[in-house]
Amino acid sequence: MTALTRSLLQWLRPASLGADERRLGAAEAAFERGHYLEALKLWKRDSQHGDAEADYRIGMLYAKNKGVLGSIPDAVVWYERAARRGHVEAQYQLGLIYLYGANASLGPNRPETWRQSSAARLGYTASNVHHLVFPHGTSVAKDISAAFRWISAAAEADKAEAQTILGNLYSEGQGCTKDFAAALRWYQAAADQKFAPAEFALGDVYYQGRGVPVDFAQAAIWYGKAAAQVHVRAQIALAFMTLKGAGISEDPAEAARLFQSAAAHDDPIALYNIGLLRLSGKGVAKHLDRAETALRKAARKDYLPAIQALAEFYSHGTDAEPDLREAAVWYEKAAERGDVQAQFFVGRFYATGVGVSPNIRQAAKWFERAAENGHATAAFNVAIFYLNGSGVQRNVEAAIKWFERAADGGISAAQVQLGKLYSTGAGVPKDQEMASEWLSKAAGSGDPDAKTAYALFLLHQEASDENVARARALLAEAAEAGHPPAALQLGGLYMGKFGGAADMQGAIPWLTRAADAGHVEAQYLLGLLHLDPKSGMANAQTASSWMAKAARAGHAAAQFQLAVMYCTGNGVGLDLAEGVNWYEAAAQQGHTVAQYNLAVMLGKGQGREADVAKATEWFQKAAERGMAEAQVALGDALMAGRGTAQDRDAAVNWYQYAARQRNEAAVRRLQSIGATRDGAFTPETELGASVPCAERSAQCTNE
Repeated sequence: MTALTRSLLQWLRPASLGADERRLGAAEAAFERGHYLEALKLWKRDSQHGDAEADYRIGMLYAKNKGVLGSIPDAVVWYERAARRGHVEAQYQLGLIYLYGANASLGPNRPETWRQSSAARLGYTASNVHHLVFPHGTSVAKDISAAFRWISAAAEADKAEAQTILGNLYSEGQGCTKDFAAALRWYQAAADQKFAPAEFALGDVYYQGRGVPVDFAQAAIWYGKAAAQVHVRAQIALAFMTLKGAGISEDPAEAARLFQSAAAHDDPIALYNIGLLRLSGKGVAKHLDRAETALRKAARKDYLPAIQALAEFYSHGTDAEPDLREAAVWYEKAAERGDVQAQFFVGRFYATGVGVSPNIRQAAKWFERAAENGHATAAFNVAIFYLNGSGVQRNVEAAIKWFERAADGGISAAQVQLGKLYSTGAGVPKDQEMASEWLSKAAGSGDPDAKTAYALFLLHQEASDENVARARALLAEAAEAGHPPAALQLGGLYMGKFGGAADMQGAIPWLTRAADAGHVEAQYLLGLLHLDPKSGMANAQTASSWMAKAARAGHAAAQFQLAVMYCTGNGVGLDLAEGVNWYEAAAQQGHTVAQYNLAVMLGKGQGREADVAKATEWFQKAAERGMAEAQVALGDALMAGRGTAQDRDAAVNWYQYAARQRNEAAVRRLQSIGATRDGAFTPETELGASVPCAERSAQCTNE
């Protein structure tokens, strides 16, 4: 509701009737009884005798939709007659109407609806009825000059409300030249009448220094006068000053009292601030439930800071368990109102399924919304989405655009991505100079991951002492900063991974640094180094220790190697049961040789009770991954009907797959089948026995 509407919807104080009291009494009595047409008739009679109060009251009827069709333009006609006759309240109301502008009807019957229904009843066109019913039109345009003129007239007549508004007009330069001195005079005139809005305005004048030096103490005095009259905005202003000790003694308890008093009028700013004080226990008893209630009331009034505070309250779980579902609700409300950080959070909620059901499309939408509003990390995220086609249609051009936005925002990971894209030519023209520029820029930010990426780029360029030296320095800087991947790559550089002479002794410290930090690949490489007799540092027990760490972390190749060590007793005690367990762990991750060896041991009952059916299942998994030995073993099982239904044709197919890989056993079996008239086949060896477990394992220690 506008200020004008609020003003017009309040019953206006009846003006003094003076000598005409008896004459006006009948109209007033009719009005009070609700006989508005009778009152209108009497007031029109009095208006013809030049009675300004009657003119004003008729205007009020039109403004209030009482006994006549509500029409502000018609009200203006009568108000202006009264105003020209010196009626102060009419001057003031007329000034308000011109200041804000108005539609014809403030009541339930809108002009268009009334016009259409009247036309239907009377048989006229709507346009004709419009002219008959609303001869003065259906709206009043803003007219700042007229507003200034009539408000001034009412102010000169000592009306405090008009004096305050006139002060506003001078302060803002509306309808006049901006004049802070004049504004101050009019505010003071109204304040002298103890008019609270004027006292509040004077507080603003001194607080902001509008035409006077900033004077917090004087501002506090005037805010205090208005606050004492329960002026809500003054209470809030004084509460802030009291809370900070600006121009008045710091007093959190008094600030809380003022906020609470204003909050009783459902002011969202007051509700929000008393909520915060109750959360922290500053100036008032700490009370989470009452704090939450106040914040919710403010949030329901669409007050963004309260919405943000509620989101954080539920997200962090102040003195209580976090409620991420509730947090997500309020973050999304804040996001919808343009809060950039909330937009990013909502994107992350949908991406991770925290507080909401996972929805990659919604995640992409909110990340992009935040990115459009300048959030650099969101720009990086939505770039990844476009690059991978997650939640949006894959679009490398869009990905490049958002990576560049993120890179310009200082996100080194975006600069690294741009470098990688230009280096490989993935969706963009291959451009090593552009790649080097982005990666170098990223490395220059000091980010260890960026330094590592740039070092690897240099190592994959044309070999040169300069590139290797620069890469070595970058990796060392990143590793010294505690970045395990850099230590791993530096170890690989010493091992000769990128060319040049190998220095295993030089690799060990860097690999150890990465491994000690939990880098699983480094642990595995250390295990291999200590297993390799050629490394000059073979130590089976040390190898088993590193392999065990990597294996327990889920490294499939380490699980396989550890299984081999248990099956051969190398560096650990011989333990076929433990070997089977580690083969199974690696096999479940798709390690082909582990699948094969597990099948062999299950078929033979080594380390675990024999299970030919399960052995055949693992032979099939390894066979499907292209391992010739497994294909032969599976063919044998199918041919003999061992652990599976007998199927000669399927067996032949598997032998043929293996034979194409020049597997001699498969070739011999096919030759045998072709030379046998009845197709009967007896394998030369037992299931899987052509390659004993230990022997096969020993051959595959580097798999």
